[in-house]
Amino acid sequence: MRLRKRPEPSSDIDISPLIDMVFILLIFFMVSTTFVKDMKLDLERPSARSSVSASSKALRVHLDRAGAIWLEDAPVKPWMLQSRIRELLGQATTRSVLVVTDRNVPAERLIEVVDQCRLGGADDVGVATVEEAG
Repeated sequence: MRLRKRPEPSSDIDISPLIDMVFILLIFFMVSTTFVKDMKLDLERPSARSSVSASSKALRVHLDRAGAIWLEDAPVKPWMLQSRIRELLGQATTRSVLVVTDRNVPAERLIEVVDQCRLGGADDVGVATVEEAG
């Protein structure tokens, strides 16, 4: 009489589905994350109690302490701002602009920039504050 050996149950753990799942999650988070590219200007933002978070898709206009205007990481003259805003908003999905400014910028300069943005076709123009997270 011959005895047959029973196959021993495998005690290996197959981790390939786990690795596949990790890669799928990694791809999902990379695709769904939006990155906001902010300029590296040293700004001291004003504060406001009624501040709300801005859209990450808003066009950003930077106004530094010296009063220089920056749009898309390039300096812009005040008389060019309206046409550049109109050009960039024509390609954008949203028609909102966020002005990121220093608290020491004169009010006249800030109002001039906001007016040029509105004349350029922006429906919503906001000013970034300390609490602004978008």
